[in-house]
Amino acid sequence: MTTVAMTVNGKSVSVETEDRALLVEVLRENLRLTGTHISCDTSQCGSCVVLVDGVAVKSCTMLAAQADGAEVDTIEGLATNGELHPMQVAFNENHGLQCGFCTPGMIMTAIDMVRRLGKELDDATIRHELEGNICRCTGYVNIVKAIKAGAARM
Repeated sequence: MTTVAMTVNGKSVSVETEDRALLVEVLRENLRLTGTHISCDTSQCGSCVVLVDGVAVKSCTMLAAQADGAEVDTIEGLATNGELHPMQVAFNENHGLQCGFCTPGMIMTAIDMVRRLGKELDDATIRHELEGNICRCTGYVNIVKAIKAGAARM
C-alpha cells in the first residue's frame, strides 16, 4: 500500500491505495469524483483526461503514486463560486455535447490547449489537438465551435 498526498480541486487529500492503482481509479473510487470517466481501457479515448500540475493527462495511464505532491484538477473543480468555467459555458451554449460521456475529457483537454497555444485557435489546430479524444455521438463540429468560444472567454 502507498499513501498518496495531493491537492485535488484545491483541497489537500491523502489516500491510501495499492501501488498499482491508477489515478483515474483513485479519483473515482476513493475520492468519488466520477466526472472523470473510464471508457476504452487502452488510453485511446480521452474521457479520463484531468489536469496534473496544469497539464492534460490521461489519468488511466498514470499511477496514483505518480501524482503524489501534485495538483490535480478534475471537471468537478472547474466551477468557481457556483459559476461554470468559461469552457463549460461554451460547451453548453454551443451544444458541444450529446450524450456527455466524453465531455469532461474534452473540456479538460481544451483548457490545456488554450494554456499551451493561446486563445486564437483555428479549426485545424483544434481538430489536431483533439486527436487523443474520441466522441462517438458528434461530428466534432459543435465541439470545435465550443472550444473556439471557450478559448475566447478564457
